[in-house]
Amino acid sequence: MSILVVCPGCKKSFQVHDKFAGKSGPCPKCKATIRVPAKAEEVKVHGGEDFATGGRSVEGKLVLKPIGRTQVQIRPLVAGAFAAAAAVVVGLAWADRWVGLLQSLPLRALGLLVISPVLVLAAYTFLRDDELEPYRGRELYLRIAACAAVYLILWAGLGYVRPYLSPDEIWQWVIVVAPLEGIGTMAACLALDLEPGNGCCHYTFYLLTTVLLGWIGGLGWVWAI
Repeated sequence: MSILVVCPGCKKSFQVHDKFAGKSGPCPKCKATIRVPAKAEEVKVHGGEDFATGGRSVEGKLVLKPIGRTQVQIRPLVAGAFAAAAAVVVGLAWADRWVGLLQSLPLRALGLLVISPVLVLAAYTFLRDDELEPYRGRELYLRIAACAAVYLILWAGLGYVRPYLSPDEIWQWVIVVAPLEGIGTMAACLALDLEPGNGCCHYTFYLLTTVLLGWIGGLGWVWAI
């Protein structure tokens, strides 16, 4: 038998063996102290169909309007929009091989400024924690902007030290990129409430995508420029 418990800190629910009934221990996610209810205190959770309408009185009238959690899923329309936007960006980058706009540093910075929030939002859509309510509206835009700003600053820092790095000395790039990855991961976790692993994937996706777009646009690989 197992007992359903809910962490008072992060609100994550999970089941523990009934041999831990009445004992306390740390939450495996946030380390907050959780007290496992004794068997006599265990609350039976009824199926959602019992309260799908918020409950009814003896007269059969609705008592409460149920508050349901909105599950945000990747719909085909959203996925198609991201795919179309990606195709347009790649096409523009490829066309710039002959136009050469990205050879100008101000235009390159402007391109990063435009594409960064889009990449941050796209990665958040796929990597967000399904156990938490997604951010929406103004709060989402502010968090996306904050995360994108940090990513842009990291690119500026890499551009500053790039002339001092040799394409043949891999250890130099490891020393430089490792702290950038750490800062980027922290920014994603703090701004978007991502798990550390997903935060690392978020920044890595952004970094690799922008490097690839630069190569498609004729700039070459960042370590070989």
